[in-house]
Amino acid sequence: MGLTIIASLIALLAISFTFKGLKIVQQSETVIIERLGKYHKTLKSGLNIIIPFVDKPRMIIWRYSSEGPMGNTLVRYVNENRIDLRETVYDFPKQNVITRDNIVTEINALIYFQVMDPIRAVYEIANLPQAIEKLTQTSLRNVIGEMDLDDTLSSRDTINTKLQEILDDATNKWGVKVNRVELQDINPPMDIREAMEKQMRAERDKRATILEAEGFKQSEVLKAEGDRQAEINRAEGEASARITIANAEAEALKVVTEAIKETSGDPVNYLIAMKYLETLKEMTSGEDNKVVYIPYEATGVLSSVGGIKDLLVSKGS
Repeated sequence: MGLTIIASLIALLAISFTFKGLKIVQQSETVIIERLGKYHKTLKSGLNIIIPFVDKPRMIIWRYSSEGPMGNTLVRYVNENRIDLRETVYDFPKQNVITRDNIVTEINALIYFQVMDPIRAVYEIANLPQAIEKLTQTSLRNVIGEMDLDDTLSSRDTINTKLQEILDDATNKWGVKVNRVELQDINPPMDIREAMEKQMRAERDKRATILEAEGFKQSEVLKAEGDRQAEINRAEGEASARITIANAEAEALKVVTEAIKETSGDPVNYLIAMKYLETLKEMTSGEDNKVVYIPYEATGVLSSVGGIKDLLVSKGS
């Protein structure tokens, strides 16, 4: 009976020892094993065998965050014997930073990182999550302190890139790769936000006034261009009419001249007579149809008229 009990105890110890020596590691996780307090090996995903009570997993502090009931970020630190090799995101609480123009601004950030070397993540830094958090906060203060508030609000991509480069370089010795940094909120003080809103409204009003003035100016320019083009077209039309009339008169004069020459008459007398007749018509175009002025050379006009009569008679014969 006693031997049976002892055998059972030995079997239970063997089974317990066997289970203690078997370690199942999940995918994308790893475990650092120390033998008698010294680094021994790194377990990969799958089934692994260790010596119980001699080999022991090294604990590491891991950070978990969650949203609180008031919308704030709740952070807790847990001792883990496994290291997660997947990309991890840390959501940091809001912090106050001072810009170059001495404005206190509230900013919170997200950092995406991944453990690339578990051994260095365990042995090169005592508290990896806290070190990353403090490094992010100080780097954020330094970057924002070199920029004005306007630049901070309009240059998020620049800030994210600078922080990512600084953090990735600093955490490289810890076996960590910082993939990305994102600023979530940038909240200036209330009085600054009100002043910025007034400034934006003033800028919008200014742009509207400028656009209205530009539109009026363009309208006036187009109107002036239209008037100028109308004047040009009218002048060209009058010039064309005058040219046409002049050509017609020249053609008529040519015909008359040729006709007078055929009768051996003097074209000059004809032209003078026609001009006198036009002048007399204008002088007798008053209200009473009376001659206002008769030139001294009236006898010359009459003789010219007689010449025209002879010309017409001879032309008709």
